[in-house]
Amino acid sequence: MELWNQLGRLSCVLIACTLAGCSSHSDVLSKNMQPPSVVLATPLQVTYQNELALARLGQLLATNDLNSDQRAALFYERGMMFDKVGLRTMARIDFSRALREKPDFAEAYNFIGVYLTQQQDFDNAYDAFDSALELAPGYDYVYLNRGIALYYAHRPELAVKDMEVFQQHKPDDPYRALWLFLTSAQLDRNKAMETLVRQYDDHRNDEWGWNIVKVYTGKQDAAEFIRRIADSTNSNRQLAERLCEAYFYLAKLSQLQGNTDAADAYFKLSLANNVFDFIEHRYALLELQLANQAPNSYPDELDFEAE
Repeated sequence: MELWNQLGRLSCVLIACTLAGCSSHSDVLSKNMQPPSVVLATPLQVTYQNELALARLGQLLATNDLNSDQRAALFYERGMMFDKVGLRTMARIDFSRALREKPDFAEAYNFIGVYLTQQQDFDNAYDAFDSALELAPGYDYVYLNRGIALYYAHRPELAVKDMEVFQQHKPDDPYRALWLFLTSAQLDRNKAMETLVRQYDDHRNDEWGWNIVKVYTGKQDAAEFIRRIADSTNSNRQLAERLCEAYFYLAKLSQLQGNTDAADAYFKLSLANNVFDFIEHRYALLELQLANQAPNSYPDELDFEAE
């Protein structure tokens, strides 16, 4: 009920977080526009294939003829499946088990760092990401995840350095441009916007995420952007994934404009799609926890014995 009340306020009362009709890029973060229409997908559900995969992985792990590397790989695979269906505590337990079987498992360190970030245990998150990079220096998504941890820990100078490395690895990726902007905006919003506009002009392609960048830079009306999402998708899953992303980044834009109520509603809309393994879903939940000063939902220790 609370979400629907917020949607009503978003549609009827709130100063919007859109960028229609901006006359210059420097005005983007200060314009107050009309709110876009709300588009909804059917929330994603746990599928038969997901459940079957979890059952098969459990059966395999119950066998006694596995070596440590094999058990680590299976724990990691099951952890990713748990993460995909939203069972994050179970996922984190399996990633910890994978590390006990294989202490040099960089991918598992990366996931542990993500969960520690969501728990706001930033120092231990940095340690996990540092371990991942030490083991796999070319693992560029660790720079994204460590940069996000630094961003939420209010260490923007270090966050920007990580995001610059991440963006440089694939400059035509719109999401890398967006995260570089969000971290850089903590230091200098005008300069961050100039960089984002330049990246859009130099690197945009057919990747759907560049439409989000167009909204940020004032090149596309946010209301039209939201309306077109349903027309540009060919399945409910794709619609849910794109809405998860779109509403998260509109929420971040609302924050920059000072529209905290709109941001709160957009974060809830992002979560409503149940795309649990998207970073936008992960950090929409963290954003709402921060806004409401909610305690983290993880236990202090997850040092469970392997089955």
